[in-house]
Amino acid sequence: MKPNDAITALRALASDARLAVFRLLVKRGPEGYTPSELVERLGVRAPTLSFHLKELVHAGLIVSRREGRNLYYSPDFECMNDLVGFLTDNCCSLADRTCDTACTPVAAASQRKRA
Repeated sequence: MKPNDAITALRALASDARLAVFRLLVKRGPEGYTPSELVERLGVRAPTLSFHLKELVHAGLIVSRREGRNLYYSPDFECMNDLVGFLTDNCCSLADRTCDTACTPVAAASQRKRA
């Protein structure tokens, strides 16, 4: 992921409403929700939701698909994972000690055993 793409995605998530929409869609998974289902679950007005969905689509964080007469929104998991990867790519790279995947420093004795 390029820095500008990460900035766009983070900017889109820097809103309580958009963050709530995105988190709900992540919970739902690839099946997604229709706008009317999102309005009902989140308690927002349709025009407001439409604005937030547009911003999340523009940032690449969610996608829409048409099934018959219905439009469904779901997270773009590849983009989401790319963003998390971008944020953690160089985790602990300047630390004096190495860390494990949870970013917990590894004791010096453990480092020698792994080498």
